[in-house]
This record gives sequence, C-alpha cells and structure tokens, in this order.
Amino acid sequence: MSFDDHLFFCAPSRLIIREGARHDLPALLAKLGHRHGILVTDRYFAEQTPWVNEYVQAASKCGISTYVYSDGEPDPSTTLCDQATQHILTQTHGQAPDHVIALGGGSNMDLAKALTLTLRSKKPVAHYKDGIGNDEPLPFIAMPTTSGTASEVTPGAILIDPDNATKIALMDNRLRPFIALVDPQFTYTCPPRVTADSGIDALIHAMESYVTMDSKQFERNHNPDPGYSGRTHLSKMFARESMILCARHLRQAYLNGADTQARIGMSYASVFAGLSYGSAGLNAVHGIAYSIAGLTHETHGRTNAVILPYVLYELRDQRMQELKEIAAIFGITGQGQKQEHGPVLQLVQTLQTLVSELGIPNNLKDFGIKEADLPRLYADAMSVTRLRNAFPVPDTSASYLRIIANAWAGDFSDTPVPALQQVQDSQVAYASE
Repeated sequence: MSFDDHLFFCAPSRLIIREGARHDLPALLAKLGHRHGILVTDRYFAEQTPWVNEYVQAASKCGISTYVYSDGEPDPSTTLCDQATQHILTQTHGQAPDHVIALGGGSNMDLAKALTLTLRSKKPVAHYKDGIGNDEPLPFIAMPTTSGTASEVTPGAILIDPDNATKIALMDNRLRPFIALVDPQFTYTCPPRVTADSGIDALIHAMESYVTMDSKQFERNHNPDPGYSGRTHLSKMFARESMILCARHLRQAYLNGADTQARIGMSYASVFAGLSYGSAGLNAVHGIAYSIAGLTHETHGRTNAVILPYVLYELRDQRMQELKEIAAIFGITGQGQKQEHGPVLQLVQTLQTLVSELGIPNNLKDFGIKEADLPRLYADAMSVTRLRNAFPVPDTSASYLRIIANAWAGDFSDTPVPALQQVQDSQVAYASE
C-alpha cells in the first residue's frame, strides 16, 4: 500500500442504516436538544404514504413541533426555494426552526439543504451561488426514499435558476447532513423506472469516483475545507463495496421490487457510493451528462447511464488496472483473451447491455440527440470545468470528442463523426500554432 494519499474525508456525524430506523429519529432529535423542526417533502409522500403523519405525531410526543412543507418539486428552482422560505417563515410566525428534515429523493434533499441556509439568514438563495461564506446552515437530517443520489452523505445541492436555465450549485461541507437516516423500507414502493434511474446513478458514482483523479494531483485551490479532494484508498474501498452490491442487486431490484434483500443491498450501495464520490469527486460522466440533460431534459440517472460505457472506455490506458478490477466484479476475467484491452471492452459492452436492460437507451441517437447537436453538446460539456479538470487524461478536449463520437455511434471504434470533425480540426490547428 502506498501512503501518498492527501486524505480529506467528511461524512455525516451520524449514519444510520436499518429497516424501520425512521421510528427512532424523534427520540434521537429530542436527546440532542431539538424542539422546532421543518420537514421538507412533496405531496406524494405527504398525502399517499403514512410516513409524514407518523413522524409528526411521534415527534410531538417527544416534545418536538414540526411544520411540514410538502410542495417539493423535481429539479427545484431558486424561485421555489425563495417562495418556500417566505411561506415557512409566515406559517411558523417567525418561530426559528432548529433543524430541517428532508424526506424524498435528491430533489427534496437539494431544496431542504438550501432551506437550511435561507430559513436562518432570510437571504435569497442566489446570494449563495458563489459560496455560503460565514452563514451557518441549520442542522440537516436526510431520509432518502431512493437508492442513488446519496445526497444524504454529500456536501452539495443543485437548484435551477429559471431566469437563465442554468444550475446553481451550493457546495460546502457544512451542508452535509448531521444525521443521515437510511431506512430501506422507504424504497420498497419505488416504481421500476425510479429504481433503475437511481440504481444506475449509484453504480456510476462508485465507478466514476474509483477512476477519477488521485488526491495528490487534485486541485483544491488552497481551500482548507474542500468538498471534493480526489480519490484515496478510503474512497476506493467504499466504491468497490458499492460496485459489488450493485452488480449483485441492481438488476434484481429493478425486475422485482418486492425483493427486500435487493432493496436493502441497493440502499447500502447508494450510501457507500456517496461516501466515495462525496470525498473523491466525479468527472467526465457527470460533466457530459449535464450537457445531455440540457438537450433532452431527461433524468439525471438516465443521462449519466447513456454516456458511462464510453467514458470508461476512454480511460483504458490511464486506468487499465482499475477497469480490470471492475470487470472482475462483473465476472469478467479476461482469461483466454489475447488483446490487452479485451477485459475493458467486455466490461463496457456488459454495461451497455445493463443500461438497455434497465430500459435506458445506450447511445445518443436513441436518446433523441441529432448529429447537428453534437458540437453544442461538446462545448457545453467542456464548459463544466470542475468535472473536466478531474478527468485523468492528458488531453480532455480530444477525449471528450472521442467519447461523444463513440456514444453517437453506439460503439467503441473511435470513428470520427462529421459534425464533430470541424471542432476537431480547429483544435488541432490551435494546438499547432
């Protein structure tokens, strides 16, 4: 083992994973001295499940008053956050909350994380687009209902700015939950598509963080408290365990949602992946997927899934050993193969098949992207500098062009695409000047 990691690791101060663990939360919060809470969720969980009312009543018996905000939406906007802030402050008559709870998927948790800031400071959320400064957020408790985003262990929240259709990222270790309560029973009613989208997201988090930039090379910009700091032995340990669980349980959880062991396995897989990427960070899969989402408005899990195999294939020289290790997790040994890249090719083809089996297109054509859209997709992906700079290749521009070309063709031939040829020629001309 090499001891050259530049390790910086943050996690929730309390991580709880157990069937039925939600019933213990009121007593825990009361023991920690909390008395006035906000529970952020959406109408489905507030009206179609017993979970919200059960919690509010149990918390009341422990001396905790809870106001329920149930207007959460997919991909929450800055407008929604500001409206929710004013609504909650009005309804609670100025009673300052001492904690915020999120029940739901990544969208509800993003909104709740933002509210931990705005409810205390009473500032518009756009004030924090460049950092949260010295404003201390309220304590945050996360109860995820899907197995994928791992927002319950990560430092960020994403909101949409409707004025310019861009995303605002709130990023600070103080936004990590101080209690992450993972009750797999919350996921038992997840429909197949949500199970697939969130499950493949967990697998991607694990894989991407496993092959990302090393911590000793990661640029932290002199930040003494970085949200992401590159991969380490610790992050890779969590990523490996997550991939093992995903390989074993993801397909089964999708095909048979009543399989509780598969559901529990994916709950653990999601958390372990979050503990990996929540420290190591991500790179080109998410960087290009953001651009795909901008063109297609498809969900986060699906836009990541369609590009995953092609990004991994691009890393076959820089991360050969790691990709062979991932291949072995999926039962690919490479025995009897003469080509050095044989196991990697088998792995990415296996992932293509898995993506298709989960009901997700495995190439950009079937995703509805036209060839004429590819230069814009490339330019938008390259503009996500934080993720581009973490991609461990010598020339990210050339790599992104090959990834997008392969994803458009749906194969791994590195055949140029005419719509991208002009972009590639201009890059070559610029480099020769």
